[in-house]
Amino acid sequence: MNSLRKTSLVAGILYLLTFVSIPTLSLYTQVHQPDYILQHGTDTDTVIGAVLEIVMALACIGSSVVLYPVLKKQNESAALALVGARVLEAGTIFLGVACLLTIVGLKQAGAGSEALEASHTLVILYDRIFLIGQSWMPVVNNLLLGFLFYHSRLIPRSIAIIAIFGAPLLMVGDLLVLFNVIGQRAPVTSLFAIPVALFELILGIWLLTKGFTSKPQSIQPLQNLYQLSKSID
Repeated sequence: MNSLRKTSLVAGILYLLTFVSIPTLSLYTQVHQPDYILQHGTDTDTVIGAVLEIVMALACIGSSVVLYPVLKKQNESAALALVGARVLEAGTIFLGVACLLTIVGLKQAGAGSEALEASHTLVILYDRIFLIGQSWMPVVNNLLLGFLFYHSRLIPRSIAIIAIFGAPLLMVGDLLVLFNVIGQRAPVTSLFAIPVALFELILGIWLLTKGFTSKPQSIQPLQNLYQLSKSID
């Protein structure tokens, strides 16, 4: 197994690992209830969801770091931007988790009705952080990945095209939520995220099972122009 195959294998596993947070859609139902902090039930669902999101955040960072040595040979600036975007996405996830765990802490401390307003604020803050970190940032990530993979042919172009067209669709959905045209947790909202989720799922499976389809080839225009001028000399 050569180094490129090892890289694709690890990257594929990490990309698939980012899907562990899907159950939070149901696990966080209770914490979104207006009287959650006054309830006497268990907080296990919320805590499990927080752990899953932390795992996802670490996988986000890991996937971009693992791919960086390969993608920088295509375009170093875009590859570095991808790492930065994934780190920023992970940072917002950590912040959102902190909001939810703070609500759990208030409940366990018996804060009672006096903390209702604070808990409602933290839930709203989590939802907005989610919109920025786990919805806006994937737009940037998928545009960068689509660009890098489409030109380098490291994976089939048909897969990269899903990211290129899926990212703008997700951005439209985010804008509709931002301007309160549709609800953030409405079923129709998730439809805008399907192409992006599909791309990342297919990417993870492809890298895990098939690996890269070709060796990295630089696509940096300035570098190609420099090489051309040297050959003419």
